[in-house]
Amino acid sequence: MVQQESPIINMASTFQHLTFLIIIIFCASSTAVDLSYPAVFNFGDSNSDTGNLVAGMADHLEPPNGQTYFQKPSGRFCDGRLIIDFLMDAMDLPLLNPYLESIAAPIFRSGCNFAAAGATTLPPTPHSVCPFSFKIQVAQFLRFKAKAVDILTKSRRLDKYLPAQDYFQKALYMFDIGQNDLVGAFYSKTFDKVLASIPITLSVFEEGIQTLYDEGARDFWIHNTAPLGCLPQNIAKFGRDALKLDELGCGQYQDANVTYVDIYTIKSNLIANYSRYGFEHALMACCGYGGPPLNYDIRVPCGETKAVNGTSVTAKGCNDTTEYINWDGIHYTEAANQYVASQILTGKYSDPPFADKMPFLLKLKF
Repeated sequence: MVQQESPIINMASTFQHLTFLIIIIFCASSTAVDLSYPAVFNFGDSNSDTGNLVAGMADHLEPPNGQTYFQKPSGRFCDGRLIIDFLMDAMDLPLLNPYLESIAAPIFRSGCNFAAAGATTLPPTPHSVCPFSFKIQVAQFLRFKAKAVDILTKSRRLDKYLPAQDYFQKALYMFDIGQNDLVGAFYSKTFDKVLASIPITLSVFEEGIQTLYDEGARDFWIHNTAPLGCLPQNIAKFGRDALKLDELGCGQYQDANVTYVDIYTIKSNLIANYSRYGFEHALMACCGYGGPPLNYDIRVPCGETKAVNGTSVTAKGCNDTTEYINWDGIHYTEAANQYVASQILTGKYSDPPFADKMPFLLKLKF
């Protein structure tokens, strides 16, 4: 039985529908995406960060992060791969390197990832864990593009490392951001103030999309927010108060092509029917401290050792991550990310749908 959801879920749903309104206004003639792109440029938060926060803040993640696929922490807040990793694989493109990673001569020929864990759509506050908000990520892209074009104009020596100039218009631009705006607001504002902040958040998002459009971007893939009230972190915070629990195109840009991906419905369905999809635990964190029902304690992040009530304790990983949807109280396991990616690739949860454009599904590697 899935626990009742907090108002954060309803707000995420509201954010989802308002985001969709912006997409309808922005996109005049959305045609079905064909998923054949020379490059991908991604913007977002920890749901799609492949290492920017860790590199940019000179931070590190402790094991067991990364244990399932990379056998060590990879900069991803997960035991293995993220949704975007599976999507890149399905498109026969290499995994996206983070923009801020300067070691090991990262190759950006097939795109670049600007997403950073903790990122918000709105500008960061003094208390934000991440300075790389959506506006900053867009600015990073502008610098990346300008430098790449300048370098390739002068020499062909770095062709294999950088996108060709025409890739910037032919690329797919992906977005998965907004979760931290909603969650952060709920931790510090009243419900009415959270509601009032959503249009402001969306206006900043729209401004970023406009900037990218002006730079030649034409293919946009936008994820809505997940059911945030089902995260152990938020249940632990709001679940103590029963009153805060709840039950579970026409426009201006004729040449834009926007695909809206309903992550909210995919993840809600996964949590509600977890056993049907082979999972044993819908809400409990795999890597955490405290034991059932949530195995989550905000004082002890995954893989770290902290003093709790005078005792040294460690947030350890579970024996079998494939039994869990949630990895560390906030993020999903590789197994759950793989399920979500597989549902995205059916095309059923997208507007416009693209199920008729899916011959590559026959060669999926997962």
